[in-house]
Amino acid sequence: MNPLDRFAALSPRRALKRAEELAGQKQWDRAARLFSVAAEAGIVEAQFRVGEAYLEGNGLGHNPREAARWFMRAAESGHIESQCRIAGLFLHGLQSHQVGQTATLFGDTIGESQNRDADYPAALVWARRAAEAGAADGQALLGYILANGPEDLRDPEQAESWYRKSADQGWPQGHLGIGMILMRRADDGEKTVAAMREIEKAAEADLPTAHYLLGVIHEQAVGVLPDPARALNHYRKAAIHGVRNAQAKLGAMLLTGQGCAPDPIEGESWLRRAALAGDPEAAALVGDLYARGGELPPNYAEAAIWFRVAAEAGHRTAARALGMLYLTGAGVARDPDEAARWLARAAEQGDSAAQADLGNLMLKGEARQSSLDGLPIHEWFERAAGSGDLIGAFNYGVCLAEGIGMKRDEGRAVTWLRRAAEGVVNAQYWYGRMLLDGKGVSANPTEAYRWIRRAADSGMVEAMVTVAELMVNGRGCAQDHAAASDMFRRAADAGHAGAMFALGALYGGGHDIPTERVQAQIWFARAAELNHPVAQLMLGRYLRKGLAGPADPVLAAQWLKRALAQGIDEARLDLAELASQEDPLPSRAASD
Repeated sequence: MNPLDRFAALSPRRALKRAEELAGQKQWDRAARLFSVAAEAGIVEAQFRVGEAYLEGNGLGHNPREAARWFMRAAESGHIESQCRIAGLFLHGLQSHQVGQTATLFGDTIGESQNRDADYPAALVWARRAAEAGAADGQALLGYILANGPEDLRDPEQAESWYRKSADQGWPQGHLGIGMILMRRADDGEKTVAAMREIEKAAEADLPTAHYLLGVIHEQAVGVLPDPARALNHYRKAAIHGVRNAQAKLGAMLLTGQGCAPDPIEGESWLRRAALAGDPEAAALVGDLYARGGELPPNYAEAAIWFRVAAEAGHRTAARALGMLYLTGAGVARDPDEAARWLARAAEQGDSAAQADLGNLMLKGEARQSSLDGLPIHEWFERAAGSGDLIGAFNYGVCLAEGIGMKRDEGRAVTWLRRAAEGVVNAQYWYGRMLLDGKGVSANPTEAYRWIRRAADSGMVEAMVTVAELMVNGRGCAQDHAAASDMFRRAADAGHAGAMFALGALYGGGHDIPTERVQAQIWFARAAELNHPVAQLMLGRYLRKGLAGPADPVLAAQWLKRALAQGIDEARLDLAELASQEDPLPSRAASD
């Protein structure tokens, strides 16, 4: 120890005086040792300073619970600042039973569970003592507890009174408290302006919360004309001081150019800070930013990370977005079960789009049933249908038609599908199929064709194929192979393997269009490449017999074997004939 410090340590009063000199020079370690000497001797001011050292980590390790122990000793001796400090610590999560324990505050000792709930009754005791002693900060704390504490402690009139006493002493938190109370009660422009004046006084003292509130006022035009530039300025000041909501607001405004030129780079930076601080909306916006791209390149892997952060915090839109990433395999490994899990989380929170996505996933059978068990999917759709939502009506109709989550009822299914068909393309197709097959209603091919044609004309590929098949067979409409060919081609251009096969069959002969076997082979080949088994059989036959050019036994065998592997037993005979053609015996060659 420094000789001067050693000499000062011989007397608690000299230790306190010397410690204050060293603290003024920011020699925290030396100051803390001498403050401790004076504090152990019972000097109240020194006890307060030791508490401050533990709270700020100046010369002593950061330990809020140890700080509370020293503040409590000073507070019990009537030290007003310590009373304010201990009240503040109780509001920030310290529990009265924790004071004096050696573990760190807020349960950050290894193995100890966290407890961050405010202890309002304990805070009230010490805030009231400080307030009644005339401390402006104690009065503001008491006003806060009486305005925002548990119901049994609230007293709005007393809260306003204490806030006013604090504000009358020029304390910023007092002005802020009065401003917030007045703003809640403001029902005309004059009262709103009066509330704003109090909040502005708090902002002049650079209170971050006051800046945030002024940002909201100017952005949302609360009693004033909208002023995005001023809102942005206040949000920035609050964001710099770590106000999470302000960081999220600032990021969103920079992103879209509200009150400034668009700046996606800085906007993303502030949104990221807010997201890391736990703001789910900011995390969702960051995810959306990376998913959409724009001035920043798309990065679905990064988007998935931020959507997950938001979704785990309860953000339903982010949960749906994450589910869709898993469904499409963008940025993550494709996993329909994981997609179903996140879509279900969004759906359970009332996201109608997620409910529809989950229903479609279920209908396609992509996710395991265990991922969907227990979900009241049909109830979601029934509620949506009952409210007039046409997509809900369609999904509910499908549940009734397929018996999903309820007993199959094709008659009721037809009713809901007919209602949805007025505006939902998929419903037009489903309703048309019910009419065509006579499910839940008398078969009516003509009416079926009309509804399925509507869906086809809207671009639904499956409907195009069905319409073309009806045209080929003249069912519900006039037989027209040329028009069917055009419709099949539209579906084939959209990648439908069945339509490609149908075109091969039409061009192969026996229909009311010219036979073009080269075209037929081309379409069979395209369908075969998409793993259409009968197309693989037909392509093998064309190549074996040389129907559209030179025969190619080797390639023919390859396609015939692929068809056989998919259960097309007819390919077995073709393969046998190929094998016989390779037999070198003259008799066999002659017979061929």
